[in-house]
Amino acid sequence: MSQSQPPAPRARPLIRAIALRLPRPPHGLIAQFRASVRSSEVLLVVVAALVGCVAGVLVTGMTQIALLAHLVLFGIPLDQRLSAVDHVPVWTALSAPVAGGLLIAAIEGWRRQQKARRAVDPVEANAIHGGRMSLRDSMMVSLETLISNGFGASVGLEAGYTQIGSGLASRLGIALKLRRKDLRILVGCGAAGAIAAAFGAPLTGAFYAFELIVGVYSVANVGAIASASVTAVLTAAALGGAPYSIGVPPVASVQPIHYLFLLAIGLAASLLAIGVMRGMVLVERAFSASRLPLWARPPVGGLIVGGLAIITPQVLGAGHGALKLDIPINMPMLLLVTLISLKLFSALVSLSAGFRGGLFFASLFVGALFGKLAAAIIGHLAPGY
Repeated sequence: MSQSQPPAPRARPLIRAIALRLPRPPHGLIAQFRASVRSSEVLLVVVAALVGCVAGVLVTGMTQIALLAHLVLFGIPLDQRLSAVDHVPVWTALSAPVAGGLLIAAIEGWRRQQKARRAVDPVEANAIHGGRMSLRDSMMVSLETLISNGFGASVGLEAGYTQIGSGLASRLGIALKLRRKDLRILVGCGAAGAIAAAFGAPLTGAFYAFELIVGVYSVANVGAIASASVTAVLTAAALGGAPYSIGVPPVASVQPIHYLFLLAIGLAASLLAIGVMRGMVLVERAFSASRLPLWARPPVGGLIVGGLAIITPQVLGAGHGALKLDIPINMPMLLLVTLISLKLFSALVSLSAGFRGGLFFASLFVGALFGKLAAAIIGHLAPGY
């Protein structure tokens, strides 16, 4: 009686099952590039540099479009900024912001009719959505920002800069199928490049991204964000220079006693900023209490801004020209208080009425005027210092 042999092991099905579970190598150049970016921090820095270059181009293009709008709508000279002109004709001062308000109202009305979702800004995208942004919504926000600034509303283009820069960075990161952490970094790169290109200041753009967009300082973030900031500045410089470049005359040597005054000015400026934020709530409540229909609020806000522009054109736009005009000259304290009040009120009205834009440069403008006011007060109370 023969002894039965044990069955041979089924090696081939086992090997096939293990092979199915192993990750397959990516096929195609695009897939291989995606895999390389996801696995290499060096390639992520290269992609961040590309994002910075694109941000520099977009910032320059948006700025030139806004300047062209100022030239056509307000008839200003080619070599002058809107807020630096001596005066604006009454009809132009009133009609241009109102026309811009009507355009904004039409766009928002169309969005409500289409039941379009609210655009996600870079801060919210990184905090809640893992860096995912809609490119179409970002382009719409940038368009509304261009209209608002181009038609004279008292807002800057920084919100449009960061929105389109971060939106494109997010879309690129989604196309590359980046991990959540890397996608958030790339969104920060888009915002950093936009701010750095706008002001010709790579450190400003980098710290803006660290503080507001990414929300954390880490070694892993430095290379990509620094790369985007530097390439954005170089690109903007090659295309004509930063739109919001600021230059100040040299100052005398600072003595230890002066730091006490500087600390006091900083504290007072922070209190002013808190007052502005609370004032925004009051102006928004005023528009809500007025029972104006939503479509009427932007043109009414434009009418108010146009009325203030008749008093001084320095309330129009972001205030870049006005800042360059005001820094080197001596100004009476009453005039400084008036300009600060009018600029802040016009900016709050613009944003509360529905115009799109930022207060980044408007804050710099008001802060510079506030510094001049503080210097005048200190010089009056303590002439020796």
